[in-house]
Amino acid sequence: MDVFVGITGASGAPYARRLVQALVAGGHTVGACFSSASTQVSGQELYGDLRMDRAEVVRRWLEETGLPADRLYDPHDFGSPYASGSARWDAAVLVPCSMDTLATVASGAGSNLLHRAASVALKEDRRLVLVPRETPLSTIHLENLLRVRRAGAHVLPAMPAFYTMPETLEDMVDFVVGKVLNLLGIDQTLLSEWDES
Repeated sequence: MDVFVGITGASGAPYARRLVQALVAGGHTVGACFSSASTQVSGQELYGDLRMDRAEVVRRWLEETGLPADRLYDPHDFGSPYASGSARWDAAVLVPCSMDTLATVASGAGSNLLHRAASVALKEDRRLVLVPRETPLSTIHLENLLRVRRAGAHVLPAMPAFYTMPETLEDMVDFVVGKVLNLLGIDQTLLSEWDES
């Protein structure tokens, strides 16, 4: 499967890193893109440094995910295959998805590759998974979530569960990422399937 992963500036960088790790390890084709604010958030959440240089964040992130550098796209690269409905790719995931990005997707507007890939996924009836990470939610946020769902997007809030008895932060991240992979129709082992026992 060929999946675009857009990383916005909302809290939730560990979800994006783990998703790309899982997709690359599974042999899938992945294209990724950081929004302008997301490397700063990633620097803070992944490496404990809010002021880490963007290039250093990207270098470390690529090393940890196994994503080839040529598969990481600039947010203004509209020559990317993920900006075109004529290119054959399968799905897009915005993880984490900020409320600003959600509002842009819901309005049908767009100014970067993340917005465009989401728009292409919707217009071409491809799978689009949005992983919003915000709390509390305003009426505007809720209306935008409903609007994108009605347009065909899957909305999967970053809400780890506790019935799986997570023991680590990684367990909680894996729960959400496993749910994303399930929505993409990709076999995964991060999240156990329910059984009666």
